[in-house]
Amino acid sequence: MQHFVTDQMKRKVKIPSQPKRIISLVPSQTELLFYLGLDVEVVGITKFCVHPHVMFKSKPRVGGTKKYNFEKIKTLKPDLIIGNKEENDQTQIEFLEKEYPVWMSDIFNLEDALEMILEIGKIVNRKSEAEILIKKITDSFQHCEQVIRQFIHRPRVAYLIWKNPTMVAASQTFINEMLEIAGFENIFVTESRYPQISDTQLAAARPEVILLSSEPFPFKEKHVKEIQAICPNAEIKLVDGEIFSWYGNRLLLAGPYFEELRLSFENINKKTIQAPDSQ
Repeated sequence: MQHFVTDQMKRKVKIPSQPKRIISLVPSQTELLFYLGLDVEVVGITKFCVHPHVMFKSKPRVGGTKKYNFEKIKTLKPDLIIGNKEENDQTQIEFLEKEYPVWMSDIFNLEDALEMILEIGKIVNRKSEAEILIKKITDSFQHCEQVIRQFIHRPRVAYLIWKNPTMVAASQTFINEMLEIAGFENIFVTESRYPQISDTQLAAARPEVILLSSEPFPFKEKHVKEIQAICPNAEIKLVDGEIFSWYGNRLLLAGPYFEELRLSFENINKKTIQAPDSQ
């Protein structure tokens, strides 16, 4: 038995009422499916779907998030494919849509993420589990908001996602939403999506904090010194990119992580409060 559902791209998708063979093309949504108990139903994942590790080792991989092995997908006979507008390639998704039901998420903020969790919960018959997860995430973020609220100053931040060329997370991104929740002011918020910037632009923006993400580019300690030479007065820190950009059950880790991260820049808050009056 089949029925129509509407995905986050406002497309009507005809899916089985009880999907039995699911392929996920997005790491955070793959992890969510396993969290909801779909260990058997998920028959295919991407090479970037590294959580949970035991499933990453055992499940067939159908390629990356942008390029798929269509023959492998055919052999897996999916009755539902789950993807994301930003992370997946439009042309290849359109090709898959000709043969299989494809449900797409489209996420810019926390509200979108929670909606995705609920809708996926519904289509895989795990609505109650999804609702419990949403409640846990919501409670965690509310506590985070209470902690962050104690800080008067919001450090001006640049969040780097790539090197050579240097790219940052700007507006209209889930990362930007997470930065705001964590108590930072994104200095590139007037830009859109993931702009490329020069060393001169980064220095001229005068960030108080620079966060180097662990993904998609794997920034390491050696890169901290390189960036420090560009912005000698900025505080630079390596951060967990999965916490800032994965929008499934990994959001359970985000609230406590943001609290600890923001507290680590307490000295910036104190310096701002203790600064002498300019008049």
